[in-house]
Amino acid sequence: MKKREGNNPERRCIVTGSVLPKEKLIRCVVGPDDIVVPDVDAKLPGRGLWLSASRDVVNTACAKNAFSRAARKNVKPMDGLTDRIEALLVQRCLSLIGLMRRTNSVIFGFEKTRNWLKSGTCTVVLAARDGADDGRNKIKSLARDLPLIELFDAAELGSALGRDHVVHMGFAKGQLTQRFQVEAMRLQGFREVEKI
Repeated sequence: MKKREGNNPERRCIVTGSVLPKEKLIRCVVGPDDIVVPDVDAKLPGRGLWLSASRDVVNTACAKNAFSRAARKNVKPMDGLTDRIEALLVQRCLSLIGLMRRTNSVIFGFEKTRNWLKSGTCTVVLAARDGADDGRNKIKSLARDLPLIELFDAAELGSALGRDHVVHMGFAKGQLTQRFQVEAMRLQGFREVEKI
């Protein structure tokens, strides 16, 4: 295990060889059946096989037998490993939004988000990637230098808040917002940022 300043652990990607903070990587482990499974929480027992948080890197690891080389034995990635990692990261992000709602640190809807932006309460902005261009562009211009995340569609954002769909959302400053940003950054490597 490598450490860097501030006692934040770093790990080496088994594909690229890059040494990065754990927050920028995805951990996988080998199960008792010698099948490689994702461990996005980094809590499962066993030696971690770390990958840069990118769909291409995970696909390369699967195609080039990188897991077997790193584990020093013959192992096989689970079917659909890359898609499973993406689904787990989406679930983590949406769960964090639900937690933020319980602490009143999230607002949704265009007008409410705009008001938070104007008052300075908002520190992170979300816009559904399948939202209308004019609304997304208005939120982008209001957000200025704030982080703008466009990784989720309106139905996903809505599901986190018990709604059919949500297009605009803002987060207040806090630990949950910071955690969300870390998870969203990891998810970005698995999702197209462009509008679908």
